[in-house]
Amino acid sequence: MKERKEIEQPVAAAFARFNEEFDASLRSETRLLQTAIDRILNATGKHVRPLLALLAAEACGGVKDSTVNSAIFLELLHTATLIHDDVIDETKQRRGVPSLNAIFDNRVSVLVGDYVLSTALTRSIQTGDLRIISIVSELGRNLSEGEIKQLETADESIIDETCYLQVIYKKTATLLSACAEIGAISSGASDEQIAICRRFGELLGYSFQIKDDIFDYFKEANIGKPTGNDIREGKVTLPLIFALRSGGGEADEFRRIIFQKEFSDENIEALIAFAKARGGIEYAERRMREYRDQAIAELEKLPPSPARQALADLADYIVERTK
Repeated sequence: MKERKEIEQPVAAAFARFNEEFDASLRSETRLLQTAIDRILNATGKHVRPLLALLAAEACGGVKDSTVNSAIFLELLHTATLIHDDVIDETKQRRGVPSLNAIFDNRVSVLVGDYVLSTALTRSIQTGDLRIISIVSELGRNLSEGEIKQLETADESIIDETCYLQVIYKKTATLLSACAEIGAISSGASDEQIAICRRFGELLGYSFQIKDDIFDYFKEANIGKPTGNDIREGKVTLPLIFALRSGGGEADEFRRIIFQKEFSDENIEALIAFAKARGGIEYAERRMREYRDQAIAELEKLPPSPARQALADLADYIVERTK
Protein backbone atom coordinates (compact mmCIF):
# COMPACT_ATOMS: atom_id res chain seq x y z
CA MET A 1 0.00 0.00 0.00
CA LYS A 2 1.34 3.42 -0.94
CA GLU A 3 1.61 6.18 1.62
CA ARG A 4 -1.02 8.89 1.53
CA LYS A 5 1.48 11.57 0.45
CA GLU A 6 2.47 9.47 -2.58
CA ILE A 7 -1.18 9.15 -3.60
CA GLU A 8 -1.62 12.93 -3.38
CA GLN A 9 1.43 13.64 -5.55
CA PRO A 10 -0.30 14.06 -8.97
CA VAL A 11 -2.49 16.83 -7.46
CA ALA A 12 -0.20 18.02 -4.66
CA ALA A 13 -0.42 21.72 -5.53
CA ALA A 14 -4.21 21.62 -5.97
CA PHE A 15 -4.63 19.67 -2.74
CA ALA A 16 -2.57 22.24 -0.83
CA ARG A 17 -4.76 24.96 -2.29
CA PHE A 18 -7.86 23.03 -1.25
CA ASN A 19 -6.65 22.77 2.35
CA GLU A 20 -5.97 26.50 2.52
CA GLU A 21 -9.26 27.56 0.95
CA PHE A 22 -11.32 25.01 2.88
CA ASP A 23 -10.21 26.50 6.18
CA ALA A 24 -10.88 30.01 4.86
CA SER A 25 -14.38 29.04 3.65
CA LEU A 26 -15.72 28.77 7.20
CA ARG A 27 -15.63 32.09 9.01
CA SER A 28 -18.20 33.89 11.14
CA GLU A 29 -18.37 37.05 13.22
CA THR A 30 -20.67 35.25 15.67
CA ARG A 31 -18.44 34.20 18.56
CA LEU A 32 -20.16 30.94 19.44
CA LEU A 33 -20.36 29.88 15.81
CA GLN A 34 -16.70 30.66 15.19
CA THR A 35 -15.74 28.68 18.30
CA ALA A 36 -17.63 25.70 16.90
CA ILE A 37 -16.03 26.18 13.47
CA ASP A 38 -12.57 26.17 15.05
CA ARG A 39 -13.42 22.85 16.67
CA ILE A 40 -14.51 21.45 13.31
CA LEU A 41 -11.35 22.55 11.54
CA ASN A 42 -9.15 21.07 14.27
CA ALA A 43 -10.93 17.71 14.03
CA THR A 44 -11.13 17.24 10.26
CA GLY A 45 -10.02 13.90 8.86
CA LYS A 46 -7.94 12.87 5.87
CA HIS A 47 -10.05 14.64 3.22
CA VAL A 48 -10.48 11.49 1.12
CA ARG A 49 -13.48 12.94 -0.72
CA PRO A 50 -11.83 16.11 -2.03
CA LEU A 51 -8.74 14.10 -2.97
CA LEU A 52 -10.98 11.78 -4.98
CA ALA A 53 -12.52 14.74 -6.82
CA LEU A 54 -9.11 16.26 -7.61
CA LEU A 55 -7.61 12.98 -8.84
CA ALA A 56 -10.65 12.21 -11.01
CA ALA A 57 -10.35 15.63 -12.61
CA GLU A 58 -6.63 15.21 -13.19
CA ALA A 59 -7.18 11.77 -14.73
CA CYS A 60 -9.80 13.14 -17.12
CA GLY A 61 -8.21 16.35 -18.39
CA GLY A 62 -6.75 18.38 -15.57
CA VAL A 63 -7.70 20.20 -12.39
CA LYS A 64 -9.42 23.55 -12.93
CA ASP A 65 -10.48 26.33 -10.56
CA SER A 66 -13.96 24.83 -10.50
CA THR A 67 -12.45 21.49 -9.43
CA VAL A 68 -10.92 23.02 -6.31
CA ASN A 69 -14.17 24.84 -5.59
CA SER A 70 -16.06 21.57 -6.02
CA ALA A 71 -13.67 19.76 -3.68
CA ILE A 72 -14.33 22.42 -1.05
CA PHE A 73 -18.12 22.28 -1.18
CA LEU A 74 -18.11 18.47 -1.24
CA GLU A 75 -16.06 18.36 1.96
CA LEU A 76 -18.29 21.03 3.50
CA LEU A 77 -21.35 18.94 2.65
CA HIS A 78 -19.74 15.85 4.15
CA THR A 79 -18.81 17.80 7.29
CA ALA A 80 -22.38 19.01 7.70
CA THR A 81 -23.73 15.46 7.45
CA LEU A 82 -21.26 14.26 10.11
CA ILE A 83 -22.38 17.00 12.50
CA HIS A 84 -26.03 16.09 12.01
CA ASP A 85 -25.28 12.34 12.23
CA ASP A 86 -23.60 12.81 15.61
CA VAL A 87 -26.74 14.51 16.90
CA ILE A 88 -28.99 11.76 15.55
CA ASP A 89 -26.79 8.94 16.88
CA GLU A 90 -25.98 10.80 20.13
CA THR A 91 -22.30 10.22 19.38
CA LYS A 92 -19.96 11.80 21.91
CA GLN A 93 -16.65 11.18 20.14
CA ARG A 94 -15.39 11.46 16.58
CA ARG A 95 -11.83 10.51 15.62
CA GLY A 96 -10.91 10.27 19.28
CA VAL A 97 -12.01 13.78 20.25
CA PRO A 98 -15.32 15.06 21.66
CA SER A 99 -18.00 15.60 19.02
CA LEU A 100 -19.59 19.01 18.56
CA ASN A 101 -22.79 18.00 20.35
CA ALA A 102 -20.73 16.74 23.30
CA ILE A 103 -18.98 20.10 23.65
CA PHE A 104 -22.02 22.31 23.12
CA ASP A 105 -25.50 20.80 22.79
CA ASN A 106 -27.82 19.51 20.10
CA ARG A 107 -29.31 22.95 19.43
CA VAL A 108 -25.95 24.50 18.63
CA SER A 109 -24.77 21.44 16.71
CA VAL A 110 -27.82 21.35 14.42
CA LEU A 111 -27.51 25.07 13.69
CA VAL A 112 -23.77 24.78 13.01
CA GLY A 113 -24.48 21.85 10.69
CA ASP A 114 -27.06 23.97 8.87
CA TYR A 115 -24.53 26.80 8.55
CA VAL A 116 -21.89 24.49 7.06
CA LEU A 117 -24.48 22.97 4.70
CA SER A 118 -25.58 26.43 3.51
CA THR A 119 -21.95 27.37 2.93
CA ALA A 120 -21.54 24.22 0.82
CA LEU A 121 -24.58 25.04 -1.29
CA THR A 122 -23.35 28.59 -1.85
CA ARG A 123 -19.99 27.26 -3.03
CA SER A 124 -21.68 24.79 -5.38
CA ILE A 125 -23.57 27.61 -7.08
CA GLN A 126 -20.25 29.37 -7.70
CA THR A 127 -19.28 26.57 -10.09
CA GLY A 128 -21.88 27.91 -12.51
CA ASP A 129 -22.51 24.38 -13.76
CA LEU A 130 -26.09 23.16 -13.54
CA ARG A 131 -24.98 19.54 -13.86
CA ILE A 132 -22.91 19.88 -10.70
CA ILE A 133 -25.68 21.70 -8.83
CA SER A 134 -28.13 18.99 -9.87
CA ILE A 135 -25.83 16.24 -8.57
CA VAL A 136 -25.41 18.05 -5.25
CA SER A 137 -29.16 18.50 -4.88
CA GLU A 138 -29.82 14.83 -5.50
CA LEU A 139 -26.95 13.90 -3.21
CA GLY A 140 -28.54 15.78 -0.31
CA ARG A 141 -31.73 13.78 -0.79
CA ASN A 142 -29.85 10.49 -0.94
CA LEU A 143 -27.83 11.18 2.22
CA SER A 144 -30.97 12.07 4.18
CA GLU A 145 -32.85 9.06 2.85
CA GLY A 146 -29.91 6.81 3.72
CA GLU A 147 -29.84 8.06 7.30
CA ILE A 148 -33.58 7.49 7.68
CA LYS A 149 -33.27 4.03 6.08
CA GLN A 150 -30.56 3.17 8.59
CA LEU A 151 -32.73 4.32 11.50
CA GLU A 152 -35.64 2.30 10.14
CA THR A 153 -33.45 -0.79 9.74
CA ALA A 154 -32.12 -0.47 13.30
CA ASP A 155 -35.55 0.19 14.83
CA GLU A 156 -37.09 -2.81 13.07
CA SER A 157 -34.00 -5.04 13.62
CA ILE A 158 -33.80 -5.87 9.93
CA ILE A 159 -30.99 -8.39 9.32
CA ASP A 160 -30.59 -8.52 5.58
CA GLU A 161 -27.56 -7.98 3.32
CA THR A 162 -29.58 -6.39 0.52
CA CYS A 163 -31.02 -3.84 2.93
CA TYR A 164 -27.57 -3.23 4.40
CA LEU A 165 -26.15 -2.50 0.93
CA GLN A 166 -29.06 -0.16 0.19
CA VAL A 167 -28.11 1.90 3.25
CA ILE A 168 -24.45 1.96 2.17
CA TYR A 169 -25.45 3.09 -1.31
CA LYS A 170 -27.44 6.03 0.00
CA LYS A 171 -25.12 7.05 2.85
CA THR A 172 -21.65 6.47 1.42
CA ALA A 173 -21.52 5.23 -2.17
CA THR A 174 -23.54 8.13 -3.58
CA LEU A 175 -21.22 10.65 -1.91
CA LEU A 176 -18.00 9.13 -3.25
CA SER A 177 -19.68 8.64 -6.62
CA ALA A 178 -20.62 12.33 -6.69
CA CYS A 179 -17.06 13.35 -5.78
CA ALA A 180 -15.53 11.42 -8.67
CA GLU A 181 -18.28 12.43 -11.10
CA ILE A 182 -18.12 16.12 -10.23
CA GLY A 183 -14.32 16.03 -10.46
CA ALA A 184 -14.59 14.62 -13.98
CA ILE A 185 -17.23 17.15 -15.02
CA SER A 186 -15.14 20.05 -13.72
CA SER A 187 -12.23 18.97 -15.92
CA GLY A 188 -14.30 19.00 -19.12
CA ALA A 189 -14.35 15.20 -19.40
CA SER A 190 -16.38 13.30 -21.99
CA ASP A 191 -19.70 11.70 -21.05
CA GLU A 192 -18.00 8.29 -21.15
CA GLN A 193 -15.26 9.40 -18.76
CA ILE A 194 -17.80 10.97 -16.42
CA ALA A 195 -19.75 7.70 -16.30
CA ILE A 196 -16.57 5.73 -15.55
CA CYS A 197 -15.68 8.06 -12.66
CA ARG A 198 -19.23 7.92 -11.32
CA ARG A 199 -19.16 4.12 -11.23
CA PHE A 200 -15.63 4.04 -9.78
CA GLY A 201 -16.68 6.30 -6.90
CA GLU A 202 -19.79 4.22 -6.20
CA LEU A 203 -17.84 0.96 -5.98
CA LEU A 204 -15.20 2.67 -3.86
CA GLY A 205 -17.98 3.81 -1.51
CA TYR A 206 -19.07 0.24 -0.82
CA SER A 207 -15.48 -0.73 0.00
CA PHE A 208 -15.02 2.32 2.22
CA GLN A 209 -18.12 1.70 4.33
CA ILE A 210 -17.57 -2.03 4.72
CA LYS A 211 -14.05 -1.26 5.98
CA ASP A 212 -15.45 1.24 8.49
CA ASP A 213 -17.98 -1.34 9.66
CA ILE A 214 -15.27 -3.98 10.17
CA PHE A 215 -13.43 -1.59 12.49
CA ASP A 216 -16.37 -1.78 14.90
CA TYR A 217 -15.44 -5.38 15.74
CA PHE A 218 -11.91 -4.62 16.99
CA LYS A 219 -10.81 -2.81 20.13
CA GLU A 220 -7.51 -1.80 18.54
CA ALA A 221 -9.23 0.09 15.72
CA ASN A 222 -8.26 3.73 16.25
CA ILE A 223 -11.35 5.41 14.86
CA GLY A 224 -12.52 7.36 17.87
CA LYS A 225 -15.56 5.31 18.88
CA PRO A 226 -16.07 2.37 21.26
CA THR A 227 -15.94 -1.21 19.98
CA GLY A 228 -19.42 -2.48 19.22
CA ASN A 229 -20.85 1.01 18.91
CA ASP A 230 -22.81 0.12 15.76
CA ILE A 231 -24.37 -2.90 17.46
CA ARG A 232 -25.18 -0.80 20.51
CA GLU A 233 -27.17 1.49 18.21
CA GLY A 234 -28.97 -1.48 16.66
CA LYS A 235 -26.99 -1.39 13.41
CA VAL A 236 -26.34 -4.94 12.24
CA THR A 237 -23.48 -4.73 9.74
CA LEU A 238 -22.05 -7.21 7.27
CA PRO A 239 -19.86 -9.41 9.53
CA LEU A 240 -22.77 -10.08 11.88
CA ILE A 241 -25.29 -10.41 9.06
CA PHE A 242 -23.18 -13.19 7.53
CA ALA A 243 -22.69 -14.95 10.88
CA LEU A 244 -26.41 -14.90 11.65
CA ARG A 245 -27.21 -16.18 8.16
CA SER A 246 -24.77 -19.09 8.37
CA GLY A 247 -24.87 -19.82 12.09
CA GLY A 248 -27.78 -22.29 12.09
CA GLY A 249 -29.44 -22.94 15.44
CA GLU A 250 -26.55 -21.29 17.26
CA ALA A 251 -27.70 -17.95 15.82
CA ASP A 252 -31.16 -18.08 17.40
CA GLU A 253 -30.10 -16.65 20.75
CA PHE A 254 -28.13 -13.87 19.07
CA ARG A 255 -31.14 -12.98 16.92
CA ARG A 256 -33.23 -12.78 20.08
CA ILE A 257 -30.73 -10.37 21.65
CA ILE A 258 -30.93 -8.14 18.58
CA PHE A 259 -34.72 -8.26 18.30
CA GLN A 260 -35.13 -7.53 22.02
CA LYS A 261 -32.38 -4.86 21.83
CA GLU A 262 -30.63 -6.27 24.88
CA PHE A 263 -27.35 -4.52 24.12
CA SER A 264 -25.48 -4.88 27.38
CA ASP A 265 -21.68 -4.83 27.25
CA GLU A 266 -21.66 -8.58 27.80
CA ASN A 267 -24.12 -9.24 24.96
CA ILE A 268 -22.23 -6.96 22.58
CA GLU A 269 -19.01 -8.82 23.31
CA ALA A 270 -20.82 -12.10 22.67
CA LEU A 271 -22.22 -10.85 19.34
CA ILE A 272 -18.78 -9.68 18.23
CA ALA A 273 -17.19 -13.00 19.22
CA PHE A 274 -19.93 -14.88 17.36
CA ALA A 275 -19.42 -12.81 14.19
CA LYS A 276 -15.69 -13.51 14.28
CA ALA A 277 -16.07 -17.22 15.05
CA ARG A 278 -18.53 -17.73 12.18
CA GLY A 279 -16.27 -16.10 9.57
CA GLY A 280 -18.09 -12.79 9.40
CA ILE A 281 -14.92 -10.69 9.25
CA GLU A 282 -13.44 -12.79 6.45
CA TYR A 283 -16.68 -12.58 4.47
CA ALA A 284 -16.90 -8.80 4.86
CA GLU A 285 -13.26 -8.40 3.85
CA ARG A 286 -13.84 -10.54 0.77
CA ARG A 287 -16.84 -8.46 -0.27
CA MET A 288 -14.89 -5.26 0.41
CA ARG A 289 -12.04 -6.37 -1.85
CA GLU A 290 -14.47 -7.47 -4.56
CA TYR A 291 -15.85 -3.93 -4.70
CA ARG A 292 -12.29 -2.54 -4.68
CA ASP A 293 -11.29 -4.79 -7.58
CA GLN A 294 -14.38 -3.81 -9.57
CA ALA A 295 -13.58 -0.13 -8.95
CA ILE A 296 -10.01 -0.52 -10.20
CA ALA A 297 -11.28 -2.40 -13.25
CA GLU A 298 -13.39 0.64 -14.14
CA LEU A 299 -10.24 2.79 -14.13
CA GLU A 300 -8.71 0.66 -16.89
CA LYS A 301 -11.14 2.37 -19.27
CA LEU A 302 -9.40 5.73 -18.68
CA PRO A 303 -6.13 6.71 -20.42
CA PRO A 304 -3.02 5.69 -18.42
CA SER A 305 -1.66 8.53 -16.28
CA PRO A 306 -0.14 9.15 -12.83
CA ALA A 307 -3.56 10.35 -11.65
CA ARG A 308 -5.27 7.16 -12.82
CA GLN A 309 -2.68 5.11 -10.94
CA ALA A 310 -3.18 7.30 -7.88
CA LEU A 311 -6.92 6.56 -7.98
CA ALA A 312 -6.13 2.83 -7.99
CA ASP A 313 -3.69 3.39 -5.11
CA LEU A 314 -6.40 5.32 -3.25
CA ALA A 315 -8.70 2.30 -3.60
CA ASP A 316 -5.98 0.09 -2.09
CA TYR A 317 -5.37 2.64 0.66
CA ILE A 318 -9.05 2.62 1.62
CA VAL A 319 -9.22 -1.17 2.10
CA GLU A 320 -5.81 -1.48 3.80
CA ARG A 321 -6.03 1.52 6.17
CA THR A 322 -5.86 0.88 9.89
CA LYS A 323 -8.13 3.75 11.00
